[in-house]
Amino acid sequence: MLKTTTALATGAALLASPALAGNIEEPAPEPVVEAPVVPVAPASPNWTGFYGGGQIGWAWVDTDLAGVDGDDLIGGVNLGYDFDLGNNWVVGAGADYDFADISLSGANASVENVFRAKLRGGYKIGQGLAYGTTGYAWADTDNIGDDDGWFIGGGYEHMITENISLGGELLYHQFDDFGTANTDVEATTLQTRATFRF
Repeated sequence: MLKTTTALATGAALLASPALAGNIEEPAPEPVVEAPVVPVAPASPNWTGFYGGGQIGWAWVDTDLAGVDGDDLIGGVNLGYDFDLGNNWVVGAGADYDFADISLSGANASVENVFRAKLRGGYKIGQGLAYGTTGYAWADTDNIGDDDGWFIGGGYEHMITENISLGGELLYHQFDDFGTANTDVEATTLQTRATFRF
């Protein structure tokens, strides 16, 4: 009886003991769950520095004389300096010089050159800058003289690379008692701009 009880106890102990390593496959490891990687938003560019470039577009000229107006291609060069205030705002100053040949119907005259001294302020939007601008304007014609006035407008400029930006600008110009014509002249320009930043 004692032998039987011992044999039963030994058998039960063997059944309850862990299986030998070679008898069953090892359990598969639990998969490691990694936290998702959150992409870092690209830093807004620093706009501080000098720039130079060119622009091209279209100009519409109107006067307070009936039937004396015109429109044509306009384009030229620009240069300036911007200062990034570091809080999404940018301020700057610059100058544009445009060449044109805008014939004014009914006046036997054409607008040939436009110069602007500009101030601008804008707000950064990602890689871009939306801005307003105003300042001094001067225009010259082939035979009714030249005159100075003012302009106001706005635009958008976008950084394509660290040094190159592309944009567009819409400006309204006003010249009172222009040259020898003694008439008020209004001009609107819409131009595409490209600049290189130093």
